[in-house]
Amino acid sequence: MEKTLLALWQAVPSGYVKQTQLADLLDLSSKQTTRLLRKWANEGWFTFTSGRGRGNPSHLNWLKNVEEAYEHQLSQLIEEQSIETAGKYLLFDWSPEIRQRLMHKFRSNFGYIQNDTSDSDKLIIPRKYPLLTLHPLHAADVHSANMVATVYNRLVSVDECGHVSPELAHSWDLTPTCLRLYLRKRVHFHDGSFLDVEDVVDCLERLRTDAAYVELWKPITAIKAISPHALEISFPGGCSYCLQMLGMINASIYKGTALNPIGSGSFFVEENHELKTTLMAFEDYFQERPLLDSVQFIQVPEDFDFAYRTSANDRSEDTFQVESDSGFGAVIMNAFRDSPINQKEVRDYVHYAIAKHRHTIGQFHPRAMPNHQSCLIGQKQPYSLPFPQKPIFEQPLVIKAANYTSGSTRWLKKALESEGIPAEIVWLSFRDKMLDTKDDQTADLFVHGEVFEMNQNFSFFYFLSNGYSPLAAIMKSQPMFSNYMQQYSDMPFEQWTALNLKIERQLIESSLMIPLYYEKRQIPFSVDLMNISISHFGYVDFSKLWVRPVIGS
Repeated sequence: MEKTLLALWQAVPSGYVKQTQLADLLDLSSKQTTRLLRKWANEGWFTFTSGRGRGNPSHLNWLKNVEEAYEHQLSQLIEEQSIETAGKYLLFDWSPEIRQRLMHKFRSNFGYIQNDTSDSDKLIIPRKYPLLTLHPLHAADVHSANMVATVYNRLVSVDECGHVSPELAHSWDLTPTCLRLYLRKRVHFHDGSFLDVEDVVDCLERLRTDAAYVELWKPITAIKAISPHALEISFPGGCSYCLQMLGMINASIYKGTALNPIGSGSFFVEENHELKTTLMAFEDYFQERPLLDSVQFIQVPEDFDFAYRTSANDRSEDTFQVESDSGFGAVIMNAFRDSPINQKEVRDYVHYAIAKHRHTIGQFHPRAMPNHQSCLIGQKQPYSLPFPQKPIFEQPLVIKAANYTSGSTRWLKKALESEGIPAEIVWLSFRDKMLDTKDDQTADLFVHGEVFEMNQNFSFFYFLSNGYSPLAAIMKSQPMFSNYMQQYSDMPFEQWTALNLKIERQLIESSLMIPLYYEKRQIPFSVDLMNISISHFGYVDFSKLWVRPVIGS
């Protein structure tokens, strides 16, 4: 099955057509197009008669229905081969009706599968977005970070209430200027070697000096090994959040090179490419071994119906919904850009337009709940917004967007234009939008979706300070925010809520960050799946899942 042949069938009916048009359609050179046309004609898909003379059209006459033939082939593949073998073909540009039929066949192959002969089992999960990275330092998106949480361990773990518990470190001593951690003995990495204090020191030093996290780690002046199983972190000026910082995903401990980091988590990576990622249970895991043997993530189209099912229970009515917080959305305005957006009166009027139409966000983003108060869930922070005078717009405001914010971005453009604010959208890839966080961003404003890792108070501070955040440049450049950031180091962690709200209010009143929506993640689970618990970023903890076996009568 060839994607280009299906694309040709979808776009070009039988009749006269210029070969240059076919080359443009297939995004191929003239020579490549000629070779493929000859090949497909020889295979009996169509007859093709080249036009005689320069500029004369050729004639194409279809002999077979390509899509019907391909649907039959793919249906056989799904029945006879593994789901990953057939998975890449689901990404073809099928017509809506056939696409729905194929996805229905695919659904029955996802879920829990047990091999009776080998007594092994696996959970096959559809994945809508490619995995960008498995390296803790670069996992800035929630999909990568969730995978990192499974493959690596941290020195400590932090729950949603901010409580810290042991992980690779079994205990610690904390003073106002120093943290001493004591490591567990005989912790295996996935390559069979043991965790060493030098591995930890080296890993934390890379994190401390990484450009994306240097502001976060600014209070730390030294990290050193003091015995084979103990290390010391120094912060003479104070660092009230040092323990919480060590529980973040980016503080995962690994060994090896930057290109090939090795973890110690409950699962190890057996296979990873653009179409499939396979995690295998780590037999020598220092805590409880996962109850599943394997978890596979297979790439599917973005409109695929997502559900955790078992092979014995694949009907939609035999699933139940598990709901978790999926963060918030906010409009960020780039005050550094050399455009009208750097004028506060322009930002204030844009702010007014957003607030006026915010209640309609659900029409474009069904899972979004309008947020008129605070990005911090459970914290009510109403604020008054004076009616601003409309400025003169001599050029459209530029909105940047990626596919995952398409609905909310279209809403934003409509809201602005309804208030007389001209706007245009520049579409970027997911990766490009995520990395476009410097002063010279490519747009005036955009919708940003943020998912808190675990504890809300620390995650909001992290949102303000890490180098992947679109707000980091603002926080570093504005003296008022710079002073606030220093207060985090001095203030006991238990008192951070008030400081977070204070900074958030300043951002809102400066029309730099405008709360837009809250979002919930709803995941359907088969009724046979047991021990479902929510972990980092509102995702399922795969290390705890299991399936109740069917007991014979």
